[in-house]
Amino acid sequence: PLGEAGVMASKTLEAIKGGVGGGGKRVYKDRSFRGGYEEYAAALRRSTTVYVGNLGFYTTEEQIWALFSQVDPDTSLTRGVRKITMGLNRDTRTPCGFCFVEFRTREAAECAVEWLSGSILDDRAIRVDMDWGFQDGRQYGRGRSGGQVRDEYRINYDEGRGGFGAQVKRAKEIHQMETSNNAAAAAGTSGDEEERDTKRQKQGADDA
Repeated sequence: PLGEAGVMASKTLEAIKGGVGGGGKRVYKDRSFRGGYEEYAAALRRSTTVYVGNLGFYTTEEQIWALFSQVDPDTSLTRGVRKITMGLNRDTRTPCGFCFVEFRTREAAECAVEWLSGSILDDRAIRVDMDWGFQDGRQYGRGRSGGQVRDEYRINYDEGRGGFGAQVKRAKEIHQMETSNNAAAAAGTSGDEEERDTKRQKQGADDA
């Protein structure tokens, strides 16, 4: 029998097959997947991999392994987790807040979704969803700055994910640089005027 996660997955798969979900909205399909909705649904159905999101940039693979290794519905000696692939900034190759966890069985993956999505890791509520399966290249962020797209224009300060969004930080840096340049230019203009005043005063004294 299907658990709660299995039932939810089945409903989602049916929506994906039709291409639309509740309210007529199109169901999300990873753009990196080469195939249609039928193929995507089939890949999700047989996958043993989950996507883990909203991780802190400083959360380690060891911490993730310790948490997800607790998901082991099989009482045999074989543990549930097979492999963890950390998400990396495309440019800096540093962690950027997500990962893929591959389990040895489908049952373990579904249990991870049911039991661990919303749980707290490094003071953050993580998101755990079934994934169609890791392929090389998917570990890199797709944002303009190399990280995740969600971190490009974030206006709230998130210490665990690098502060402000990358583009917001860039805009702030440009503004600070322009402000500094304008202040320097104003100071230079003021200095030039003082120098001219001094010269005029000296010239007046000489003429007198």
